[in-house]
Amino acid sequence: MSSTQCKNLVVLGATGSIGDNTMDIISRHPHRFKVFAISGHSNINKLVSLCQKFSPKYVVVSNSSLYKQLLSLINTAGIKTKVLVGKQELINICQQPEVDMVIAGIVGSAGMEPVLASVKAGKDLLLANKEALVLAGELVMQAARENNANIIPLDSEHNAIYQCLPDDYIVGHTPNDLDKIILTASGGPFWDRDQSTFAQITPDQACAHPNWDMGRKISVDSATMMNKGLEIIEAHWLFKLDEAKIDVHVHPQSIIHSMVCYKDGSVLAQLGEPDMRIPISYGLGLRDRITSGANLIDLIKVGKLQFFPPNYQKFPCIALAREAIKIGGTAMAILNAVNEVSVDAFLNKQISFSAIANINQQIMQQADITAIESVQQLIALDDEIRHLTEQEIKKKVSIHA
Repeated sequence: MSSTQCKNLVVLGATGSIGDNTMDIISRHPHRFKVFAISGHSNINKLVSLCQKFSPKYVVVSNSSLYKQLLSLINTAGIKTKVLVGKQELINICQQPEVDMVIAGIVGSAGMEPVLASVKAGKDLLLANKEALVLAGELVMQAARENNANIIPLDSEHNAIYQCLPDDYIVGHTPNDLDKIILTASGGPFWDRDQSTFAQITPDQACAHPNWDMGRKISVDSATMMNKGLEIIEAHWLFKLDEAKIDVHVHPQSIIHSMVCYKDGSVLAQLGEPDMRIPISYGLGLRDRITSGANLIDLIKVGKLQFFPPNYQKFPCIALAREAIKIGGTAMAILNAVNEVSVDAFLNKQISFSAIANINQQIMQQADITAIESVQQLIALDDEIRHLTEQEIKKKVSIHA
């Protein structure tokens, strides 16, 4: 299928920030894209609104307790979209023969199985769910190779790397003539804040990102710089690189989104406004650049571009991610699971900001790390680590009560 023919899309996580930006671009190119299915977890009013606007064939709500309410709203509005419920339906939808492309915008480990299903079905996968690779990178990349699935990363950093590699580059292979890559990091809201004050940081402060509009979980990951650690793991799988070949530069302006350093001394960088519509439109166009609605950057107005080394003592989560790559096996999945629970505990004011990294490190040291064998093993491990982390948090809360 040529890139100019109308493509049937599945948008997973259509009610989130990735979904918002994706639907905005789709609406700009009605003759190029048709929404086949959308999914959401709890924002059913938004799902109804999207069904009214884009008339998808299916809408999937992952929260089973909201199925009847969504069905009633859809029927009352006279919308012909069929309502489905649950994880298995998400997986089934991604594998439908009519589907050309899946946009994976579900946050967290919940996105792992639909991502793997899409790849196994040989679909073009636009991947914004970094946890799928952190948890099951080995399985996802193997399935992509076996089924000739095309993976296009949507994270601004990985998409920038992808844009700076040759047009015939296939994700999952070590790029030719590459020396290393540089992932840029905004540093989040606290990169220059005194570490001695970290214990006083509130959830609202941690979610107030200076450059990007993101969900609360990702915003906290950016504040602890775990987000960058997860991105190092993601880059390790996407570009088949040892962690030593993945550098991080703190770049507060968030204008250069990442760089590729070649063996001849050339450094190619992708620049742009901090607008997720740029990487998403590049993915939707399959390297064919289409209008996104984003503004062209004015470098004169920006004035200066700064770069600083990351502070691994201040932000130990980055070092934890590097260590997980070196250990291999289930270490990366364990780190992802404990981090999701510890971030949630911080957002619910059960633990301090500083405790996130401490708990992540503690569980990493306690857990048994084994070779990755299957998705079922990873799901069971994810549940086990979450339970273990919740128990540790309860202990800490009771001690300080």
